[in-house]
Amino acid sequence: MDQEKHPLISIVTLNYNQAEVTCDLLDSLRAISYPNIEILVVDNASKDQPEQLITSRYPEVTFIKNQENLGFAGGNNVAIRQAKGKYVLLLNNDTEVAPDFLEPLVACMEQDAKIGVCSPKIRFYETQVHIQYAGSTAIDPMRVASYAIGYGEEDKGQYDQTGGQTHLAHGAAMMVSQEAIAKAGLMEDSFFLYYEELDWCEQIKKAGFVIHFVPQSLVLHKESMSVGKNSPLQLYYKTRNRIFFARRNLRGFQLFLALTYLVMLVTPVRLGKYLLKGNFKNFKIYLKAVCWNSILLKRFSSFRT
Repeated sequence: MDQEKHPLISIVTLNYNQAEVTCDLLDSLRAISYPNIEILVVDNASKDQPEQLITSRYPEVTFIKNQENLGFAGGNNVAIRQAKGKYVLLLNNDTEVAPDFLEPLVACMEQDAKIGVCSPKIRFYETQVHIQYAGSTAIDPMRVASYAIGYGEEDKGQYDQTGGQTHLAHGAAMMVSQEAIAKAGLMEDSFFLYYEELDWCEQIKKAGFVIHFVPQSLVLHKESMSVGKNSPLQLYYKTRNRIFFARRNLRGFQLFLALTYLVMLVTPVRLGKYLLKGNFKNFKIYLKAVCWNSILLKRFSSFRT
């Protein structure tokens, strides 16, 4: 194997009570054309005990079993520490890949050592043709939100010439260099779920690297299969970590503006809507998520499934 032409790629995916979904991804990875990979499947203490199923079907896979659910950040970090590749590719288990998806990502990273992260074009699996990600805007410092370029558009090749530097990668499929990891560190475990990859992108950029979008690479994403759309878990962590992200990445007036907007404006409006609808469950979850960010109330921050 020519290591210079085909450096080892460590593909990491996280499984949580979705063994068959993970197997679909592994089937698609068996069909790829890139010749030098290792695959690490991290199980986050699934109740269905998937080790026998996955290891018997895919003996080439390194299976890592966590004794507790460490979330997206913590679970992936376990595998990243063991990864031997020059580049680590995080792939959601609810993705499937095109056979030639890996070569363009590797070529992107190999062209410049300052490229610390890259992500492919991502389409929604359900329709196969609608875009989820074709690059990203920057995080708005007041709203603490970014937008995936092309989101929801039918892919007619309109972003195929827009590859290159972008503001943020997509956590469903992002390749990171070991050099960037060494300098920026791993993902922050405290996020547990949501915003961790955005925070990681910001830390990697602060370490002197840039992020690229690679339109020649294609991944299909089934989206939110582990957590579920509009679930209590999603509401809690997206709310909690939006504020946490601001606290970690903004300073001075920008931080003041973000916290004022999120805590003094958005929070009363959201809580008021829940009360008017009689949705006391979501009211409690939202309030708990905001309070997690208060030092005085952190002892009430436990929330797991």
